[in-house]
Parts: sequence; C-alpha cells; structure tokens
Amino acid sequence: MYMELKEIIREYKERTGLSDSEIARRVGVSRSTATRWSSGEIRKVGKDTLDKLSELVGYNIEPLLLGMDISVRLPVLGYVKAGYDLFAEENYLGEEETSLNDRKAGDYYLKVSGDSMKGIGILDGSLVLVRRCSTLNNGDIGVVLIGDEVTVKRVLRKDRVLILEAANPDVETRYFSPKEIRELPVQIIGRVISCKTYF
Repeated sequence: MYMELKEIIREYKERTGLSDSEIARRVGVSRSTATRWSSGEIRKVGKDTLDKLSELVGYNIEPLLLGMDISVRLPVLGYVKAGYDLFAEENYLGEEETSLNDRKAGDYYLKVSGDSMKGIGILDGSLVLVRRCSTLNNGDIGVVLIGDEVTVKRVLRKDRVLILEAANPDVETRYFSPKEIRELPVQIIGRVISCKTYF
C-alpha cells in the first residue's frame, strides 16, 4: 500500500484533531514545515524526522512511503457480552495486530462473550473492531452500555423506543422507553465495524 506523506499527516490529523502547529511542536519542526507536509509541498523527510513522525502517529511510516504493506496494533480493551448481564469493566487484554485500514476504521477491539449474535457471525471468543461513537444509524451493530452492563446488539429505533435485537432466536430482544434510556442509563458507546474469529 503506497501512501504519500500528506495522506499520512491528514489521516493522523483527522484521527486526533491536532493542528499543524501542534504536530510541528511535537516533532520539533516549524509550523510552516508541518503545513507543507499537509499540503503535499514537502514529500520527503530525513531519517530523524521520519522516526519522530513514526513515533507520533504510532506506526512506522517508512514502508508506506515506499509502497509496502504494514500491520499495526490496536488495543483489546476488554469483554463485551453477546447476550446480557456482563458488567462493564475495562480490562486491558493486550493488543491485536491489524491492517492500517482497520486502524483507520476503528479505535479498539473488544472480545465477545456469549452467542446472542451468532446469526451474523459474531461468536463467543470473536474480536469485534469498534469505532467510538454516541449515535448509530438504524440497524447498525452497536456496543451499548445498559447501566453497568455492556452488550453488542443490532440497534433499532421506533417511535422513540430503543430496541436491542439479538441475532439468535434463543435470546430476547430488549426494548427501552425514553425514561429507561435516561434513568438506567442506556448509552451507545461504539459501532461494530468488523469481526475476527479464530478457530
């Protein structure tokens, strides 16, 4: 996968919200230099700067500039229940090697416990790639916090009711009124982007 320096810088800025000025400060160059990276006016940098940029973005960018594929690592932040009643507890489980495209699409992995989503291939022990968000489109697979428990379900809205639908006929679909959403509370904390299952 070939990427230009400007694409790497732009992707990093989108992911972090940092400005050219802040990138310049962290790497130890002038703001105008960082701006010229972003615009594509500067395409190549020296080895020391390349190392600092790699440290900043969190992966070695040199292979990308040379047209080579790379893999990066994302944290596995704990368990999510494909079912109900697993208490939300962020247990760092290590890191998962992934592609740069997955790194761009998602923020972290969660390990699935339970089989309520097996009908769409999310199995007990699967790793789901999650993008942090607080809203979903109707029908998206989401990671949802219900009070102190966390679950992965298809999220639907109908007449102000939030519906959490399993992909297993043996697991009940749950319905939450606006009052329950406020009081429990029920919060969307992420969208499931993809799933990895190891056999």
